[in-house]
Amino acid sequence: KYGGKVPYHRRPVTGKEYVDINTLIQQELRKAPHFLDACCESDGTDLAILTTAPRGFKSGDRTTWFVLFHGVAGTGYYLSPVGLEVLVEHGDLHISCWRLHQVFYNGQYFASMGDLEDAFAANLLEVIRIKKPQPKAVLGSMRPRHPPGSPGPLQYEPQGPRYSIRDNRITFQGWSITFGMNPNSGPRLFDIRYRGERIVYELSLQEALALYSSNCPGGMSTRYLDGSFGIGRFAYELVRGLDCPYTATYVDRHYLAESETPKTNQNSLCIFEHDAALPLRRHFSDSQSLYYGGLQKKTLVIRAISTLINYDYIWDFMFHSSGAVEVQVHATGYISSSFLHGRGTDYGNRVGPHTLGTMHLHHIHYKVDLDVDGQLNSLETQDMEYELVKDPWSMQNTIERPYLRRERLEREDEAAFPLNAPMPRYVSFASPKPNKWGHPRSYRIQITSFAGEHLPTSSPMERSISWGRYQLAVTRRKEEEPTSTSIYNQNDPWTPTIVFADFINNETITNEDLVAWISVGFLHVPHAEDVPNTVTVGNGIGFFLRPYNYFDEDPSVDSPDSVYFSSEQDAGACEANPLACLPPAVACAPHLPPFHYGGFLNL
Repeated sequence: KYGGKVPYHRRPVTGKEYVDINTLIQQELRKAPHFLDACCESDGTDLAILTTAPRGFKSGDRTTWFVLFHGVAGTGYYLSPVGLEVLVEHGDLHISCWRLHQVFYNGQYFASMGDLEDAFAANLLEVIRIKKPQPKAVLGSMRPRHPPGSPGPLQYEPQGPRYSIRDNRITFQGWSITFGMNPNSGPRLFDIRYRGERIVYELSLQEALALYSSNCPGGMSTRYLDGSFGIGRFAYELVRGLDCPYTATYVDRHYLAESETPKTNQNSLCIFEHDAALPLRRHFSDSQSLYYGGLQKKTLVIRAISTLINYDYIWDFMFHSSGAVEVQVHATGYISSSFLHGRGTDYGNRVGPHTLGTMHLHHIHYKVDLDVDGQLNSLETQDMEYELVKDPWSMQNTIERPYLRRERLEREDEAAFPLNAPMPRYVSFASPKPNKWGHPRSYRIQITSFAGEHLPTSSPMERSISWGRYQLAVTRRKEEEPTSTSIYNQNDPWTPTIVFADFINNETITNEDLVAWISVGFLHVPHAEDVPNTVTVGNGIGFFLRPYNYFDEDPSVDSPDSVYFSSEQDAGACEANPLACLPPAVACAPHLPPFHYGGFLNL
């Protein structure tokens, strides 16, 4: 599969390996009892241990920094670092050969916990004494501070769902989608059709990168590639009425990992129709004739949420009656943090007494295998430029006239758009077949992203995430290039198993089966309002696939939800206006199923 054997040191860390590492760390902590009591009011057994990644500086290394936090039941420990970090070598196949290689505390490095204890005893160490936090007062508690108020608005279907699900296929108002979940890379959709025509063969998440900064070793060396941990594997049960609408359809997903028997994440994917409370289109006519016409923006949503250590990623795939597909990801959950010392605020903001919210970036990568009116497509770009012309009706004057610059890109190198370089505002997969008006039937890619540099290309590990170089890259589809990364890239990014940049080799992309690889991302500088959790507001990115001359007109004109009435009609009559039919149709409150949550049983 990878052109040869994969070295064993590239393997992801298993749960059993983490247990053995924690046992080693606990043994070592016992060598500094007086220091731990003074710094943290702890004997070490109640401290939470957080992994970092990657694990070293060169191929073959398996040496990991672990960051220690105060662990308080019922709340996120990620905001309570105690200032202690340990470097563990765990590459040997014999656990007895593993060892604690280095210790960091409050800006100083030591060879062992024993050396740290000796420095403390000799009064050669500045100790920041942190009281053990109490559950009701701990920084980052999510426990409600006020009793519940009256219920808020509730979305429901008056006559039941308007979509249907059979096995793993959904149909809804002309849409047909096959859905699935890869335990490593997460949600993926196949054979997306609208009005019977395939638009997308595969739409799948590929990778999620979180790259951190800090003046502590754990934070400054962290580059999480979440596919290695398991984006789909850690998509747990969704909470009815909060993670998804109460009346959504909830689906179990199954996976096999670190076990001889399959495991089930029950109710871990939801499907629902969403009323955006916004017109998809509308017009009020106040001249010549008086009328109103419009259509509500109602969307089919497929959602999963992955909890990857501290962060929760909300993955949304939305299908509009205009023929557009919308893909979004929102980040929430806890920020990761470092112990605040020295010039820590050069790398983030102080968010607690001893807590530095560490600056980091999120980069997400998607694969979009479009088949626009068939498998053979070309890539076309359009943008506006100005031309200076003389006014035809007043030749002594000039005018700056916008004109449309069209271009067909011929080769992969032209279609690889670097992250921070200008990109044409219209980029489309075009069919050789025209629509009624003579234009190529096309689907446009429209990206919403605030990504910065993923990593300097001079970095020895950059090639493992070289997909981050491009906001968009279009390549010929190949069976031997099914994914842009590998779960083995995390623990050996210096000799990556898959290098996405190698996919781009200047092959022709005219009338070929093409794939779009899309990167989206944003910079996150944590601030006080990220406590207890990062909010989804302003932390959403994604892209659209929009029909562009694919149809002869907006296909939503055929929606049975369309509304039209004129000044000559009685808008309050059900026959003239379907909105007038709502009062009798929804007079009764829906029968809601009882709330149940079994997510804690599924770990």
